[in-house]
Amino acid sequence: MNEATLIFGMFLVTFSVRYILFAVAGKVRFPPWLTTGLNFVPPAVLTAIIVPALLIPQGELWLRVDNPWLLAGIFAALVSFWRRDLLTTIVAGMLFFMILRFGFNL
Repeated sequence: MNEATLIFGMFLVTFSVRYILFAVAGKVRFPPWLTTGLNFVPPAVLTAIIVPALLIPQGELWLRVDNPWLLAGIFAALVSFWRRDLLTTIVAGMLFFMILRFGFNL
């Protein structure tokens, strides 16, 4: 199978799945219990991505005070609770991480 056929097949599968979802987007109504449950999906997915990155950054559990990923994550969470601004949280967390990682060689 050549690459062009493979790429075209992946395009068809991806496009058809997304087109179907966009085509029925305004016509389908979910029950209230399902809508309420779906509101918890983004925080759950983000937690599932972020927590392993903070606690297991190098392949093993690292719960010591010299873990710059964990310290920067805690600092970013505190900034987030204080400022309630996504851009400020990201910039402050990244700056704190860079200071820990490259300034203090953690």
